Amino acid sequence: MTIAVGVSNLNKQFKAGDSVIQVLMDITLQVKLGELTMLVGPSGCGKTTLISIMSGILSPTSGEVVVMGHSLNRMKDREKVLFRRHNIGFIFQQYNLLPALTAAENAAMPLIAAGIGNDVAINRAKDVLQKIGMSSQVDKLPNQLSGGQQQRVAIARSLVHNPKFIVCDEPTAALDAKTGGEVMQILREVANDTGRSVLIVTHDSRIHQFADRIIEMNDGRIASDHYPALVEVKE
Repeated sequence: MTIAVGVSNLNKQFKAGDSVIQVLMDITLQVKLGELTMLVGPSGCGKTTLISIMSGILSPTSGEVVVMGHSLNRMKDREKVLFRRHNIGFIFQQYNLLPALTAAENAAMPLIAAGIGNDVAINRAKDVLQKIGMSSQVDKLPNQLSGGQQQRVAIARSLVHNPKFIVCDEPTAALDAKTGGEVMQILREVANDTGRSVLIVTHDSRIHQFADRIIEMNDGRIASDHYPALVEVKE
């Protein structure tokens, strides 16, 4: 199975006054295409820092990160921005939709940022929204959508530029169990059916059943890494 992201001997420190806080210690892991991987563990264990480094938002203190065969360590900040724009999709707990834009316009933003014309970008966004069950909501504003529908728009926004690596930070935390399950079913299909890699940071144990792989962190280290047997998801 092709490797989407490889992390080798990763360490991250932050300075706090005269002190140095070691947040990540000797992290080595690989995230594969075609898998939905969950990163779990208590608050403060380093999960968000790790995904921020894996997606090129933060730089490590030491160690290497390779995404889709490209070393982030060798890129300048501007190169990382361009790389993320074409290769990485992001989904957040708070949706981060622009209130004055329609669902299709919000979903089209990565394409517009990449210089694609508005009409072409919006039409592509509508195609993606249709595939995830949002065809009747493409022209609605965020305040006209439910929480689950807004998260689907955020998923469409993460997919519209066809990235291979999708990072999700607590995508179901603000959703009820049924809606969260619907969102997770979409994300699992994205990972398994399209050869992408989906990495989810979560405290929501309700969605563990959707994971192909679960990596548990504790105190800045990998505590366990296993492949649970997927159970049938109840409708």
